[in-house]
Amino acid sequence: MGGGMLTELATEILIPAAAAVGIGFAAVQWLLVSRVRLSPERAGAAGGSKNGRDDYLPIEEEEEGLNDHNVVLKCAEIQSAISEGATSFLFTEYQYVGIFMVAFAVLIFLFLGSVEGFSTKSQPCTYSKDKYCKPALANAIFSTVSFLLGAITSVVSGFLGMKIATYANARTTLEARKGVGKAFITAFRSGAVMGFLLAANGLLVLYIAINLFKLYYGDDWEGLFESITGYGLGGSSMALFGRVGGGIYTKAADVGADLVGKVERNIPEDDPRNPAVIADNVGDNVGDIAGMGSDLFGSYAESSCAALVVASISSFGVDHDLTAMLYPLLISSVGIIVCLITTLFATDLFEIKSVKEIEPALKRQLIISTALMTVGIALVSWLALPYKFTIFNFGAQKKVTNWQLFFCVAIGLWAGLVIGFVTEYFTSNAYSPVQDVADSCRTGAATNVIFGLALGYKSVIIPIFAIAVSIFVSFSLAAMYGIAVAALGMLSTIATGLAIDAYGPISDNAGGIAEMAGMSHRIRERTDALDAAGNTAAAIGKGFAIGSAALVSLALFGAFVSRAQISTVDVLTPKVFIGLIVGAMLPYWFSAMTMKSVGSAALKMVEEVRRQFNSIPGLIEGTAKPDYATCVKISTDASIKEMIPPGALVMLTPLIVGTFFGVETLSGVLAGSLVSGVQIAISASNTGGAWDNAKKYIEAGASEHARSLGPKGSDPHKAAVIGDTIGDPLKDTSGPSLNILIKLMAVESLVFAPFFAAHGGLLFKIF
Repeated sequence: MGGGMLTELATEILIPAAAAVGIGFAAVQWLLVSRVRLSPERAGAAGGSKNGRDDYLPIEEEEEGLNDHNVVLKCAEIQSAISEGATSFLFTEYQYVGIFMVAFAVLIFLFLGSVEGFSTKSQPCTYSKDKYCKPALANAIFSTVSFLLGAITSVVSGFLGMKIATYANARTTLEARKGVGKAFITAFRSGAVMGFLLAANGLLVLYIAINLFKLYYGDDWEGLFESITGYGLGGSSMALFGRVGGGIYTKAADVGADLVGKVERNIPEDDPRNPAVIADNVGDNVGDIAGMGSDLFGSYAESSCAALVVASISSFGVDHDLTAMLYPLLISSVGIIVCLITTLFATDLFEIKSVKEIEPALKRQLIISTALMTVGIALVSWLALPYKFTIFNFGAQKKVTNWQLFFCVAIGLWAGLVIGFVTEYFTSNAYSPVQDVADSCRTGAATNVIFGLALGYKSVIIPIFAIAVSIFVSFSLAAMYGIAVAALGMLSTIATGLAIDAYGPISDNAGGIAEMAGMSHRIRERTDALDAAGNTAAAIGKGFAIGSAALVSLALFGAFVSRAQISTVDVLTPKVFIGLIVGAMLPYWFSAMTMKSVGSAALKMVEEVRRQFNSIPGLIEGTAKPDYATCVKISTDASIKEMIPPGALVMLTPLIVGTFFGVETLSGVLAGSLVSGVQIAISASNTGGAWDNAKKYIEAGASEHARSLGPKGSDPHKAAVIGDTIGDPLKDTSGPSLNILIKLMAVESLVFAPFFAAHGGLLFKIF
């Protein structure tokens, strides 16, 4: 069939070089952000481009507090408190997660090692019975190592993201004194540091792992890439705890701060008198940054692993064509270069001069990266792949051409953009859906809740059609490998997606710091505008994460069915159907656990905030300081305790079902959880995002309609705050965690498939 034009040596150089460029670019962006000083001597000395500087008169510079050293010191003090709180929480979380990581690694070794009774003899290959492959014990050892590698990379990704965000938040606040453009560039550059570090690290660690494992496996690529799937499992299992733990932390603080501060005491958001305000700002970093970073890293790792597993038993693996085999990694490499060019459009080539230009600038990032990436994918498909090859398709080999594979990746990429724009339409206050939700606040919180729920359900329709079309086209063209690379296509611009995603919480923190430091109303308006755009950007990011999770999960499901040697999954078989109906229930059970966890943690927070307002003399007048540390402790303790049951539900379900009911029932559970989980995740994220932006729409008062509902403290505004508070756990805890549930159960089933195929279904064997 002939190989592609790209030589093996070129591939071996290109992938690590792209990762190195990504890390280098992240370092440059970090240096530019660090030129904004958090010390009075250099206050106002900023690095970077000339973009976005408002031409103020000297007297206005005085008004904006550019020469006020106290403001700079105050910002530095608040930033330090947020950074310490976030670091302390993550270290506590990682101690618990570390214990789980070691325990689960032992479990992987024992389960997979026992497939052949811990034998060290070579065994017939799963897919080519005439050949001999490495022993099952080797698969157990290397799967365990790759699990630990994935887990550590995931934890490091989340931690680095949090460190960068807490480094940049106060710097964004200080830059807001010079104009909205300067603040935007600082926040976006900081997001880019996280995006590029994560994309490059994920790619580099996977590439190094493959090359190291190859030293032992040699020509046994089937065994090599089966053991690499542990990398995806490690990434996603850490992401689950990061998302759930961080989500509970941030929303307990947010709900407590909003209900008592804004609704009961009528004080502004992020007012320093509110005892929960530091915990709330810490939460943005541990939930939206660290949790999200781990989540998207998990998606990237799993889609790469799913594609590599299927490729290893297709002609790429059988013919030992390394360049074609590493096609998924080449897509990610080109993605880093494309995202680098795209980022320059936001930071250096276009100037943001007014608040109205923020959201279009973020949207432009998505469009430019998608358009450039389409060209990049075409080049990679043409250079790296042979013109014709075969792809494994449930026991048969399907003939595929390189242009068909290009279409698979491209449709995933463009489906991601469609999901992003639909999400934006339903969650941005620039469009009628959110404005209708805001208008419903005239008649109180109940109608606001009804309109918000309806919006969330309606917002599911187009993304599901987009996912369905991409599944149908990519499967028709290239079977399960097509779906795996479509997921990779959706995630190929992960560096830009993460930059936009991380920009939101950084802007949110910047607004909080401005309020706490007592900066002028005008600066707070600028940070609020950045935050509102960031809110929509975060919703778009969640849309991408959920869409890619659906495709990744299906690709992993296909790989699991092939590895477990199931010829067909027949829904009419009772074994499969009971799995299907139980699997569809799991996202509801999981959501109930996470929502209740947020509720009970918020209850403690509300009681503590009320207690402080009632018992500390002079607190409401601003003459006494609140006890921030107690609120931080409540959030930390609650999230650590409450993240364990939902995590256990997701991690234990495949093990219990596979061991006792067998692979057919497990295939039903995976299909059921995928189908219901995607719908709930999209509706929960969009409902919460819409309620949040409906509140911001009323607060900003930018249009005649918005002013008729305001100002802050009016009855419609209070109704909007209640809606926003209900939506908080939906959009930041349950919704984002569900995409990890559907991916994680699928990748775990794939890793344990050899054991389930050999020893699973104990109950059915007994009866």
